Amino acid sequence: MSIVDEQLAKAHTLAPMIREDGDEINRIRKVTPRIVAALKAGTFFRMLQPRFLGGLELKPSEFSRVTEAIASLDASVGWITCQSNGCSMTSAYLDRKVAHEIFGSVDGIVAWGPAWGGAATAKKTDGGYIVNGTWRFASGSQNATYMGAHIVIEGTRDLRTFLFPQSSVEMQDIWHTVGLRGTASNQYVAKDLFVPDERVVYRDHPSALKEQGTLYKFTSGQLYSAGFAGVGLGVARGIMNDFLELPATKIARGASRPMRENNVVQAQYAVCEAKWRSARYNLHNTLDEVWEYVEKHGDMTTEHRALIRLASTWAIQNARDVVNTLYHAAGSTVIFEENPFERRLRDIHTIAQQAQGRQLHFETVGQLMLGLPAENAF
Repeated sequence: MSIVDEQLAKAHTLAPMIREDGDEINRIRKVTPRIVAALKAGTFFRMLQPRFLGGLELKPSEFSRVTEAIASLDASVGWITCQSNGCSMTSAYLDRKVAHEIFGSVDGIVAWGPAWGGAATAKKTDGGYIVNGTWRFASGSQNATYMGAHIVIEGTRDLRTFLFPQSSVEMQDIWHTVGLRGTASNQYVAKDLFVPDERVVYRDHPSALKEQGTLYKFTSGQLYSAGFAGVGLGVARGIMNDFLELPATKIARGASRPMRENNVVQAQYAVCEAKWRSARYNLHNTLDEVWEYVEKHGDMTTEHRALIRLASTWAIQNARDVVNTLYHAAGSTVIFEENPFERRLRDIHTIAQQAQGRQLHFETVGQLMLGLPAENAF
């Protein structure tokens, strides 16, 4: 089997455990320890790490397939898998000795999120920086041994990524949400924290790369796009499977025949299948086309960057449409928590609210395609 096929096979073996722990994940608002242990043992947190760390350096389309497979079982498990891998790409910008210190252990996981409640600061001092700030949305923070922060250095326009032990910051439990409850995307606070120079990097800056594999010609943001699009597609695939498992004799209240014999329902499911397959194909095909171009030419174009963003956002938006359609088609029984439909509905809407799924990206890509400058980051 190929590496990605091995990862997909491992993901399928996790299915009984993830299904069994689903309610507990939702209740405690983090992924259960035994699932985290299985993800570590299965190298699921090393899929985007360099090979010198034991990483797999999966192609973006392959990475997306794995996050999809995991998210079809549970969205939160798929989400933290994607997030932790995106953070781990920082290892390609670190000296190998430092990379081994942070990521070498099986427990070597990094989590981070954007600054919150005012500007974070980083002031240069002898041998490093003094960091202060508050950050949120640190998905997978319960698994992390290190945290990260993206800060503009005081007195400059220089944006860098700072890495520091989780034990050096105050973790705050703020993750009470509609969906993705198991991601533990909590808040953390640093106060007068010293971060040495060796743990400060230019993330996603080509000149700072230490590793030269094709994967690292893609930014971590683009791998987030690919991976989280896979998560969205996985949630949609999950609800499609759930829908097919509804009793063949299920009859909606007031109807004269089983739901499966309803022509509207039949058409709705077929359209959902077409939306899911076309969005997935577009995502994988786009990622593979860009990969092949980068392998040949060494870098991607602005058009490629726009197409990755378009394919990823389109996949998430279509996944939300599929979930919405089948949730409403399934009838009133899906409103109860013991049914998987309501959780998938909450999860997909939370995914679509995140940065990777926002509709603003369509505007940005349209501007570029019409020869205009992009007004927003993409």
